[in-house]
Amino acid sequence: MKDAFSRMNPTLRGFSIIALIAVAIVLLRLEVTLVALLIIARIAFFLAIAFFVYLMWRERREEIGQWSVRARVVFYGAAVLLVADLGANWYGGAHGVQVLAFIAVLVLCGFAMFRTWRDQHTYS
Repeated sequence: MKDAFSRMNPTLRGFSIIALIAVAIVLLRLEVTLVALLIIARIAFFLAIAFFVYLMWRERREEIGQWSVRARVVFYGAAVLLVADLGANWYGGAHGVQVLAFIAVLVLCGFAMFRTWRDQHTYS
């Protein structure tokens, strides 16, 4: 059995492991536990993103402090809007056309931050 499992196609082996886990969850009636773990994982992921952004800001805050007022307002405003968009999506969820709006806000905020950063680092 061990030899047959190791010779199995890796994709099929992966799907069979996922299927066994799903069967165990259903048989042991652990759906509520799974939902609780998913919520904890979402919170942990959101906090990890926030911590990463904080570390990046702390490393470059002196440089950002030397930018013009307009550039700082655009950069920080886009960052706040991005976090608010992620929080609104996490709290209420997005369905249908709201998903497109969520993604559009993320992309536009990221573009505004990138463009502001790039404009402040152009030495022509």
